Amino acid sequence: MKTNTIELYIHIPFCKSKCRYCDFCSFRAEEETIHAYLGKLKEELIFWGKKLAARDVVTVFIGGGTPSYLRREDIQMICETIFEHFHICEDAEITIEANPGTVDLKKLCTYRENGINRISFGLQSTVKEELEYLGRIHTYEEFLQSFDWARQAGFLNINVDLMSAVPKQTLTSYEENLRKIAKLSPEHISAYSLIIEDGTPFYEDNKLEELLPSEEDEVLMYRMTEKILNEYGYDKYEISNYAKPGFESRHNLGYWSHIPYLGVGLNASSYLDEKRFENPSDMKDYLEIQSFGDAYEGARSLSVYEQMEEFMFLGLRKTKGISKKEFIERFGCSMDSVYGKPLIESMKQGMMKEEGDRVFLTQDGTLVSNQVLCEFLFDKEV
Repeated sequence: MKTNTIELYIHIPFCKSKCRYCDFCSFRAEEETIHAYLGKLKEELIFWGKKLAARDVVTVFIGGGTPSYLRREDIQMICETIFEHFHICEDAEITIEANPGTVDLKKLCTYRENGINRISFGLQSTVKEELEYLGRIHTYEEFLQSFDWARQAGFLNINVDLMSAVPKQTLTSYEENLRKIAKLSPEHISAYSLIIEDGTPFYEDNKLEELLPSEEDEVLMYRMTEKILNEYGYDKYEISNYAKPGFESRHNLGYWSHIPYLGVGLNASSYLDEKRFENPSDMKDYLEIQSFGDAYEGARSLSVYEQMEEFMFLGLRKTKGISKKEFIERFGCSMDSVYGKPLIESMKQGMMKEEGDRVFLTQDGTLVSNQVLCEFLFDKEV
């Protein structure tokens, strides 16, 4: 699916310290490494800006890691580079991820002055004991100060990340988290359930299991999230995301709706012209890249079966699900002719529903979404 529209993701892998649950490409680094990385990042942005000059960039997301760990001058350089070398749409959504404790009013004002119009705070919990066990570097009080500074700086679109099913968390403490944040009235709340990833300190923690909420409580937390946030005017538009009307994350919706995107920086993935490719995850390898176009040139195009899989797997994350008409328009055949059996079976089990032109997960389906979505993957020999 060729389109003139793209999204841009910029990866900042640096953190003050790494959280105990995190398996993202992030780490603490010396100033010399950060300086070298930013130089290479600028070089990559200029390369792709020239190559994709005819494309309209509708969203930019500066993620990490902790982008706000960088000096404000570094973020200013990144913004100036993208505005100079890419065609950034006038109404583009431009987001930066930030951790409480790594921003001040001056830094936040610099972000706004340089075109950033959305900020995403990684809070995770309002409870001191929960934050400490997660390995977060900030307090709830520091978050409140950062949130207030963001409003003073002129941010009218703020997201707050919350995490459920974390060690030492109870139904009561999680409800307290939800209500405290909802009362602050950020425009967007991302509420994720903790996943224990291989290779993280949590994965190696033998005492962790006894500190986690039960599976029954985890399900209750998930259902509680939608109920409580609805009370405060938030609509659920994706498995883990809630927004005030008109403030859905356009960048994330783009991922789930197959808008092509360019990922710049260490370990960043891209999806252009039905090709998926990514940068090296090793800093030395990234800094030694001679031609940023090699990964694109060497990538194979996704087969029609892979494109169908992604249409289903990603699109069904959205509360509104997917359109049968769009499937026909894109692939030249009906969804039922390709996926009739898993669709019928999932609906019989109460995991999916069909209304009009759209197919979507039920509430029960979202609780086991990965299991349901795997039914729409083809066997490897297809």
